Amino acid sequence: MAIVHIEGTDFDKEVRTSKTPVIVDFYADWCGPCKMLSPIFEELSGEYAGKLKFAKLNTDNAQRLAMEYNVSGIPCLIVMSQGKEVGRIVGYVPKPMLKAKVDALLSQVKN
Repeated sequence: MAIVHIEGTDFDKEVRTSKTPVIVDFYADWCGPCKMLSPIFEELSGEYAGKLKFAKLNTDNAQRLAMEYNVSGIPCLIVMSQGKEVGRIVGYVPKPMLKAKVDALLSQVKN
């Protein structure tokens, strides 16, 4: 499944009104840990196809949204369902740990 690169203008359509839970990667191009997390995020997008939508949002281009979601450190992955935050993962996390955290957050999602 492809990762959706979103801008501030399509956040509502891609995230808030999505029928599928969404994990949003708040990142910046200059961020070293963000660059390290990116290939893991890409791999997981294929593993969760149909269960979880993957989106990336550059905080430099969407500062208002980063502030709205109180993103103070990046990378910051926020899992959302039906427009509400289910949970977040801040900082670089190795793939096995990230997968476990995502699974735990998804278990909280009501379908």
